[in-house]
Amino acid sequence: MRKPVLRHGKTIWLEHERQPLRYPILRGHHDTEIAIVGGGITGAMIAESFTRIGARVAVIEAARIGHGSTAANTALLLQEPDYDLRSLSEKCGSRKARRIWELSSDAARWFIETIRRLKINCDLRQLDSIYYTLEPDRSKELQGELQRRHKAGLKGDWVTPAALARISGIRGAGAIRSHGDAQLNPLAACKGLIRAAERGGARIFERSSVNRIMQMDEGVRLYTRAGQIDARQVVIATGYATNYFRPLAGRFKMRHTYVLATNPATRLQRGRIGIGDVMLWDTERPYHYVRWVGDRLLLGGADHPVKPGARHARQFAEATQELREYFEAIFPELADVGIERAWEGLFAMTPDSLPYIGAHRRYPRHAFALGYGGNGMTFAALAARILTEQWQGKHSADHDLFAFSR
Repeated sequence: MRKPVLRHGKTIWLEHERQPLRYPILRGHHDTEIAIVGGGITGAMIAESFTRIGARVAVIEAARIGHGSTAANTALLLQEPDYDLRSLSEKCGSRKARRIWELSSDAARWFIETIRRLKINCDLRQLDSIYYTLEPDRSKELQGELQRRHKAGLKGDWVTPAALARISGIRGAGAIRSHGDAQLNPLAACKGLIRAAERGGARIFERSSVNRIMQMDEGVRLYTRAGQIDARQVVIATGYATNYFRPLAGRFKMRHTYVLATNPATRLQRGRIGIGDVMLWDTERPYHYVRWVGDRLLLGGADHPVKPGARHARQFAEATQELREYFEAIFPELADVGIERAWEGLFAMTPDSLPYIGAHRRYPRHAFALGYGGNGMTFAALAARILTEQWQGKHSADHDLFAFSR
């Protein structure tokens, strides 16, 4: 399945990659129970989950394991969906919105537990996240959001402007502080999950683009340039509907997201910037986010819709400049630290910001895990749980919240 470039620019995760994985091209004929198309963090999490319940698994990646969108993200493991509780309630009702928030929180916690259970070395750290606003007229809205969360049984603390400045260096109008979020190295996490799946019996194939899937009496047959594989079910974990699934493409809006990494900051510079040991993201849409990685800051956001025919180099330059100007306006000291590198990633948004997980009536013996927006790792864990439950013949009303038919 041919895909556009998922990443532009060399990220810090690739720069510091130790012991790159190497897997063979799919050649000849193979058979399995579950064939997973996509070797990013989603495919890796799903593969590990299926092998843990004893299923025979094969992962087919068009390029290199973890080197697409996974290597481009800033790896904020947030419990909160992209839409706040009020916005999500307006789209799907308060009861469903509350349950989606609960499931998202559970998925983030399960992701953390999985990384720890498997002893994956990926610099996992649990940190509080600060959801802030710079605008005084948005402060009451944000306090109302926190009240709605408390009413729904969800946790969070109000951060006053003075406290916000003290813990983050931001002179804003207030924030919500959430506990139980995390950050990590996404490429290392992906590779660790793939290794765990391999130990569980999964076969991994790289540089093997799937160009055709044929329906069979008892399953499907996947074709690559050099081989084929028969499976009882195929899981499409490519992030969005590729050209092969053109009828589904209208459900997704493709966006570029941008990331800057600063030069290493001295202790004095870090103190002047003022960002503490927290992860920050704002109420703007598209939102901006920032966190420390060692002695460097990762600055992300400035998402732009994909514009066919647009001059890519110009769009990249304009977006990264916009991102830099946004953060230097908040943290003037960043101008002295400087930017070491910039990169972009490609991701898909759905109309309600929620992923599609599960079957589609048009494609028998297919399961999908697509459209994660900015919350890929959290929803990858949720997809792994839902798809393994469905494989075992279980059904829950929770599944319906992320179905194509919702």
